[in-house]
Amino acid sequence: MASSVRGLLLCLSAVFFCLQCCQAKTVQFDWNVTWVTANPDGLYDRKVVGINGQWPLPVVEVNKGDRLVVNMYNGLGDKSASIHWHGMFQNGTNNMDGPSMVTQCPIVPGSSFTYDFTVNQNGTYWYHCHTNYCYPDGYRQALIVHDTEAYFNDMYDEEFTVTMSDWYHELIEDIGPSFINLANPTGAEPLPNAFLFNDTLNTSISVQPDKTYMFRLINIGAFVGQYFYIEDHSFRIVEIDGVYVEPQEADILYIAVAQRYSILVTTKSTANKNFPIVTVADSALLDTIPSNLQLNNTNWLEYDASAAHPQAVMKVAVATELNPFDDVNLVPWDHEPLLPDPDLTIDVTVIMQDLGNGASYAFLNNISYTKPKVPTLYSVLSSGDLSTNSEIYGEFTHPYVLGHNQVVEIILNNGDTGTHPFHLHGHNFQVIERAPPYGPNFYSYLNGDPVPYNPSNHTAFPKYPARRDTLVLPPQGHFVIRFVADNPGVWFFHCHIDWHLSQGLAMTLIEAPQQIQERVSIAEDQYAACRAGGMQHEGNAAGNTEDFLDLQGQNKQVKWLPAGFTDRGIIALVFSCVAAFCGMAFITVYGMTGLETKKSKKREAGEDSNSN
Repeated sequence: MASSVRGLLLCLSAVFFCLQCCQAKTVQFDWNVTWVTANPDGLYDRKVVGINGQWPLPVVEVNKGDRLVVNMYNGLGDKSASIHWHGMFQNGTNNMDGPSMVTQCPIVPGSSFTYDFTVNQNGTYWYHCHTNYCYPDGYRQALIVHDTEAYFNDMYDEEFTVTMSDWYHELIEDIGPSFINLANPTGAEPLPNAFLFNDTLNTSISVQPDKTYMFRLINIGAFVGQYFYIEDHSFRIVEIDGVYVEPQEADILYIAVAQRYSILVTTKSTANKNFPIVTVADSALLDTIPSNLQLNNTNWLEYDASAAHPQAVMKVAVATELNPFDDVNLVPWDHEPLLPDPDLTIDVTVIMQDLGNGASYAFLNNISYTKPKVPTLYSVLSSGDLSTNSEIYGEFTHPYVLGHNQVVEIILNNGDTGTHPFHLHGHNFQVIERAPPYGPNFYSYLNGDPVPYNPSNHTAFPKYPARRDTLVLPPQGHFVIRFVADNPGVWFFHCHIDWHLSQGLAMTLIEAPQQIQERVSIAEDQYAACRAGGMQHEGNAAGNTEDFLDLQGQNKQVKWLPAGFTDRGIIALVFSCVAAFCGMAFITVYGMTGLETKKSKKREAGEDSNSN
């Protein structure tokens, strides 16, 4: 009897699988990536990265189970590129993940690359360039995966996709050199010139009374998190970063760069008024705020196109006083329980510090991520039995080798006074601890020293932890996340503020390397992309194919500032003192000369007066 039931279940599973396969389709795009001209804020024409001569870029929409094929040709002429499909697990297709020198070589001008993978997930995602300073120049857009079985499908009438982003008038490659520079020792990030809503400003979203709409909210910016709310409306959160959650009422969100939310908004019963949709840039991330930078932007939930479109009235004086919903409190719809104690714990601290060239860099512990000479995935595939030895991936890629199906815990402490939205490729992770929490005390640790995670003194872990792929690290605080290493691949873990990634705030997780060798194969066009750029596709991080344990010649981070004064430092100090002394003496002599001249003139004037 038991065997008959088991057979029936297997038969039904096979039928269900076949039905899914029949419904799935191949969605194919041919993209020529070129420069186009755009002016999204109406203030400045500039070059942006377009696709097939168009910008904004196309929103990619697929159904769960579809195969997505994108034939990309780099027609930029002067910039290398790639595509990262943000939030896609790429299970079995790690080579499609997209970060340059992690899973592929950058696609140089005149070269092509085909991204080809099956989308076995659902929810709200996005795609963007993952090569040097690239996606802030406009190379980013939404990726939506529709799901016929989402529990909230019957709870709304229509859906909208909303992107928000920061915007620069200058090309990022022109701004970048002055960022990591001796002249910017504090590491102050370049300030955006505007903040966009669906790649423009002053947008109206037309709605009808007594209906419910799903909004897919995506921060596709490179730097600044944004608060989001709709005046006189609340909403229900139903998804974060592709994870369905139990509906949770909220009225304001904080959406860091790379994070996504799906919310359900039920409209009012009358249609005689329009309501501001408010986005507020997180001013705490900005070193200065120019008078012409508009932090608070108004778009509209439009009930009546002929009615007034009022500007928003800020709820508080400054954005840091807003009280957003704390995403740690969300409960996944599937009630996945807290993972067991970890098999591997990675404990790292964010540090921002100047190196020997006087410029500011970012570190996890004492390592500032520095790209290898061979993409790390290709090192895995060409290293044979040595693939499990972390040394071959180079010291400065900050590699960790994960065992297959290990429970991995990452403890991330913040030794910096800024927030950092960290993204893990290839996985969602459980959020089991974050301090301080969102709310009025989010910046409380700034009044003292950093507060690292204490494993013997923490709040109770949630029974069903929230899961997402991008999480904000509080200023001088910490967070703890867990995931199962069940997806063999090379996965990047990095701050998604693009300026901080360029400073080296990243590390590499090499997950189940022997299984990678069994499951991942590289197509010829992928190796051809390496050859076109004069890059190796075999060998260790130093490009050594003969001795994988010989890392001579690997790319290294800039040397540390020497302890104490070096000979050059002493000489510089002496000359600075001499120059200062000479300057002061010159000012003194010059000033006294002026006084003597004035006294002489007064004496002469007095003598003339007496003689009269």
